Amino acid sequence: MEEAKVLEAKEGTISVASAFPGHQEAVRDRDHKFLTQAIGEAYKGVECKDGGPFGAVVVRNDEVVVSCHNMVLRNTDPTAHAEVTAIREACKKLNQIELSDCEIYASCEPCPMCFGAIHLSRIKRLVYGAKAEAAIAIGFDDFIADALRGTGFYQKANLEIKQADGTGAVIAEQVFEKTKEKFTLY
Repeated sequence: MEEAKVLEAKEGTISVASAFPGHQEAVRDRDHKFLTQAIGEAYKGVECKDGGPFGAVVVRNDEVVVSCHNMVLRNTDPTAHAEVTAIREACKKLNQIELSDCEIYASCEPCPMCFGAIHLSRIKRLVYGAKAEAAIAIGFDDFIADALRGTGFYQKANLEIKQADGTGAVIAEQVFEKTKEKFTLY
């Protein structure tokens, strides 16, 4: 029997799961299963003309919570990407805004908006299939890969970003201080 590989985690707990024989293969098989479902959703979305070829699956405790595809065309909503749609649906189904006990499987590398939604929902793990270049090659332009590589070659949109001058910015910042007692985070 192999000697167990012990790692110290942030919370002080010990993790030995990866040391068990076959663990990595089991994880690979599990990832393949859920990623295949996300890819199926990508095909489904194109078939029914809901949107582009992107799919996402949210999983909790090895069970599919939701399986979704891009809904941009159907909803006339540029934010209805597969990952965002899956996060919205999973939050509704589970009646919570934090998905820290969930994983997401995406057919393609997430764009900045989808990555932001994944991050904000506190999903614990992201597994994606295709690299952004596969989508870029057929005309999609909103991928973080382009920004990370320091190029804007594939970007079609031109957006100027500027913080408001004068009292507009001050008044907007005061909203946080004036409302902090009226809501709680997570």
